[in-house]
Amino acid sequence: MIKIALYGKGGIGKSTTASNLSMALSEMGYKVMQVGCDPKADSTGALCGGRKITTVLDAIRKKGNDVMLEDIVTIGDGGVICIEAGGPTPGVGCAGRGIITAFEKMEKLGAFDVYQPDIVIYDVLGDVVCGGFAMPIRNGYARNVFVVTSGEKMAMYAAGNIALAVDNFRARGYARMRGILLNCRNVENETETVEKFADSIETKIVHIIPRDGIVQQAEDLGKTVVAAFPESPMAEVYRRMAEDVLRECEE
Repeated sequence: MIKIALYGKGGIGKSTTASNLSMALSEMGYKVMQVGCDPKADSTGALCGGRKITTVLDAIRKKGNDVMLEDIVTIGDGGVICIEAGGPTPGVGCAGRGIITAFEKMEKLGAFDVYQPDIVIYDVLGDVVCGGFAMPIRNGYARNVFVVTSGEKMAMYAAGNIALAVDNFRARGYARMRGILLNCRNVENETETVEKFADSIETKIVHIIPRDGIVQQAEDLGKTVVAAFPESPMAEVYRRMAEDVLRECEE
């Protein structure tokens, strides 16, 4: 099983990247599971017709100890197995602790044993890498970490914090930084800026995702680009990204 975590600043396009990655990998014949680790629970929307699915924490609040695996799993486009950790009631509780609770419930219900995915993708908010949000990498859930960033200052600042967190856990053999997925925002000298940043944190750009309005068109349809516009150049960008990500994980 290949375990991948995508980290990045909120609003950087991480969930869009994760969903198109999942869809492209599914097209390649892999059985993919995508786990959203953001309290907003919007990671898998483009795989599920634009709708929000029942989160693990919502199911726990509703059913308590009677939660079943089918309560927290939705099969999305391409057969992608979709799970959203969810978050606490707004203004009450800790979002990081919520992720820990969700992961514990998934493990107790045997989600990985039952569905046996070839690839698991964790889509994780990276503004703050506290104990809960570090769960995918600190407990060995995800061995391969990719950071989604643009050339914007705050996005790179968040990426730098994530790289530090991964480096702290690498000594324990939990996870390894595989590289950056550059989601372009058309910032001046963006590629060169991010290349220099990647060098500063001893990593590299694995794939460059150009800015294209077709991404928003697909999201308006509640779809990934790969599913909504399979013949488009942008769909090919995501397919090549999937190949590049796999290559890095296999090295």
